[in-house]
Amino acid sequence: MFLWKRAHTRRPGPAEGDWIAALDVGTTKVVCFVARVGADQAVSIVGIGHHRARGVRAGAIVDMEAAEESVRAAVHAAERMAGDVVQEAWVNLSGGGQASRTVGVEVAVTGNQVTESDIHRAIDQAMVRAGAEGREVVHAIPLHYSIAGATGIRDPRGMFGAKLGANLHIVTAEAGQARNVAICTGRGHLEVRGLVASGYASGLAVLVEDEAELGATVIDMGGGVTTISVFAEGGPVLVESVPLGGQHVTNDIARGLGATVAHAERMKTLYGSAIGTEADERDMIDVPQVGEDEQASANHVPRAELTRIIAPRIEELFELAAARLSAAGAGQVAGRRVVLTGGASQLDGVNEVAARVLDKQVRLGRPIHVHGLAESAAGPAFATCAGMLSYAASGLAAADVGALAAADRGGSTLAMMGRWLRQNL
Repeated sequence: MFLWKRAHTRRPGPAEGDWIAALDVGTTKVVCFVARVGADQAVSIVGIGHHRARGVRAGAIVDMEAAEESVRAAVHAAERMAGDVVQEAWVNLSGGGQASRTVGVEVAVTGNQVTESDIHRAIDQAMVRAGAEGREVVHAIPLHYSIAGATGIRDPRGMFGAKLGANLHIVTAEAGQARNVAICTGRGHLEVRGLVASGYASGLAVLVEDEAELGATVIDMGGGVTTISVFAEGGPVLVESVPLGGQHVTNDIARGLGATVAHAERMKTLYGSAIGTEADERDMIDVPQVGEDEQASANHVPRAELTRIIAPRIEELFELAAARLSAAGAGQVAGRRVVLTGGASQLDGVNEVAARVLDKQVRLGRPIHVHGLAESAAGPAFATCAGMLSYAASGLAAADVGALAAADRGGSTLAMMGRWLRQNL
């Protein structure tokens, strides 16, 4: 089991034999994984459910009732396969205008030796500085500490020095959108154990330890939102989102060729590519027109026309990602590696476009840290859900100060709302 160590751990992760569940509420699909925790925090999938998403746009809930039905269907399918009822789950957050920053603080050590209370004071000060009105703290991850001129310390307890420095990476999201996700889940009679940023979860699922340590960028290409996460020195140092995804490509095809959205999605999947070839001008595809009989009125267009619609949107997506990385000053720490995940990353030619626009080495990422995934659920489109299980099982959730703060006050607003809804609806 791939485990990224964190210094500040106040509660253990789940015990061997415990059940954990993850729920990925996306723009185009809802996925639920149920797993059992084994020895050394190994995660074994025992239940999988997925259903077409309704009522979600760009990662945000826009129709509560429709989204609730999609959640119920996915969870019910996973429960049937697992043979048990899911009571609570970790839920992803892909929309909500996510943003992140690293907050550094320094406090005086009360004695000659650093104690647990000194660490708590440093973290409390960092959390106060991270506060933003109208935003929910999704993650507060201790990256490293410093003392007596030494930096990069994982656990300063017991060390000597007059000043203790702490760096936390804080991920926030718009409170309203985050709460809507919790309400939707709670109405489906499922308690929200906690929220996990999609980009962070995807990185946990697909990165190998050397990539996370030396520097890598994970670009999760979802249906309505693309999240960008940079990992370095074993943890996340940037989490951003771009309001573009695979659904935008589908809509472009539907408008450009006069097809239904369903047929546009099918053409994208079967014939779509982000790069053209000489044969594309000769290969013809049928385009059923909106409101007409499919066979009688289908247009015949060269495959190159489809590529000319897809390519600009994919290039735009990676140009926006490059701009976000540059604006955040993360280009250097991100290293030369880019790992693509999400359903839209499987489109032909995406790797090549990403490598050209970002000028980095690019590979496609698949979940590699969980066991028991069926082949149909082992692709890039399921990385977020698998990563949430790794987050919960490995102890990273127990070291996440944002999650701990929520637990200390009896649950975040999200969790309390979810519990109330589950008990009263």
